[in-house]
Amino acid sequence: MAGSAKADAEELGSVSSNFHHGGTNSGQESSRIQPHYRYSLLDYFLKYFLFLCNLGFTVLGLVVLSLGIWGLFSKESFAQEKIGSIGTDPMLMLGTLGFLLTLLCLSGCLGALRENCCLLKLFSVTVLVLITAQVLAAIMAYSLKDQIGGYLRAGMLAAMVRYQDDLDLRFITDEIQTNLQCCGADNYRDWEINIYYNCSAPGVLACGVPATCCLDPLENGTVWNSQCGVGAQQLDEFTAQSVVYLGGCLGGISRWIEQHQSLIETIGIVVLGVQILTLFITSRLLDSIQWHKFMHNMER
Repeated sequence: MAGSAKADAEELGSVSSNFHHGGTNSGQESSRIQPHYRYSLLDYFLKYFLFLCNLGFTVLGLVVLSLGIWGLFSKESFAQEKIGSIGTDPMLMLGTLGFLLTLLCLSGCLGALRENCCLLKLFSVTVLVLITAQVLAAIMAYSLKDQIGGYLRAGMLAAMVRYQDDLDLRFITDEIQTNLQCCGADNYRDWEINIYYNCSAPGVLACGVPATCCLDPLENGTVWNSQCGVGAQQLDEFTAQSVVYLGGCLGGISRWIEQHQSLIETIGIVVLGVQILTLFITSRLLDSIQWHKFMHNMER
């Protein structure tokens, strides 16, 4: 009788022990296969929206970088006689802008796709710096608006002085004169500042103006006449008005800015708004990633 009770007690202890261990293992397996906290639909949307936006701007940055490099090589800017002035080359500035844009957007693109907090923080800090710089530039431009005309005039005259020696400045000057139908900074006689168009110059361009100052630079409507402005500075205004544009480009630029002021302001506000929205999305995505990483560590 006593032996039977002892055997029953041992069997019950064995069953209890097995049940206990089995329950423990079952709990461990349950915690091991328990799914992690899932991202919300909004989190997925923000992640891939940020990824696609930065991917598009990365491609744009690569295009700008390629144009800058192409411009440098097509102009032979790395030649020994030109290497000294490469620091002020607009094509180098364009290439640098493309490189920085590519680097910035690539960090945001990869940071969103790989959920890399370091890259996203770098991206958000850089965007914040850009927003601050743009706001400060807008405030400075508004405070110096009375002096902007003087800066534009100095820049236009500097471009006219280097017109024959710098292809980029020539292209910009020609585009301004053609599209705004103007000549020189204040009037057509400003071209005397250029050593090739000065009336004391020995060449055929003396006392002339570029062809883009002409009312009709095409012969027979098809052939570009590069000599149409020869001797224009020697003409009085009444005669010259039938050959070249008399008015300077500074007035044309001022009128263009006044006519498109609302459009310029709208574009500026939209660009700034997109950057602020991007900063908000990045911050929201960063918070979500850090929260899910914290939950993952807690589950482990």
